[in-house]
Amino acid sequence: MIDPLSSSLAATLQAARRARDLSTEALAARSGVSRAMIGKIERGAAHPTAALLGRLAGALGMTLSELVARAEEGPGAGRSRLVRRAEQPVWTDPGTGYRRRAVSPAPGGPLELVEVQLPGGADVAFPPDTYAFVHHQIWVLDGRLDFHEGDVVHELSTGDCLQLGPPMPCRYVNPTATGCRYLVALTRRQA
Repeated sequence: MIDPLSSSLAATLQAARRARDLSTEALAARSGVSRAMIGKIERGAAHPTAALLGRLAGALGMTLSELVARAEEGPGAGRSRLVRRAEQPVWTDPGTGYRRRAVSPAPGGPLELVEVQLPGGADVAFPPDTYAFVHHQIWVLDGRLDFHEGDVVHELSTGDCLQLGPPMPCRYVNPTATGCRYLVALTRRQA
């Protein structure tokens, strides 16, 4: 059985693809995700991971937080300058337990803030296309995070802040047994 947010994610992904006049084949080619998997996600027959949704969102020119927030809001939801914690969309990766909260009142705006909780031992990878259109900083709030930026590993502890370089494959790794919490700040690159 599919939960309401997963069902809404399926409809939101399909609507975003159609709004960009992309066929399933075209989105598959852009994202590297198979047509069959895109079809399963859009039908609500699959529970996609953060990495998979990140690839699809990036191919659609959206951030993962924007995709999740649109799914949480539903069609036609208004934007406010204030969003209370209880109203902030939260999505949990079914594969890793990676949990992200869209903190910003308007995901997809000029600045997005996302709070992430990464369980002990979790490892979440994203391809470079996920970050091709944004500037990205990571601020560790609690715990330890090893951020793999291509071949470089940045060992980050509470209070450390890292600005990412040019888009490349990256991995968020929690090398400890306890959870890690960090804030991601995203701004859109100028075209």
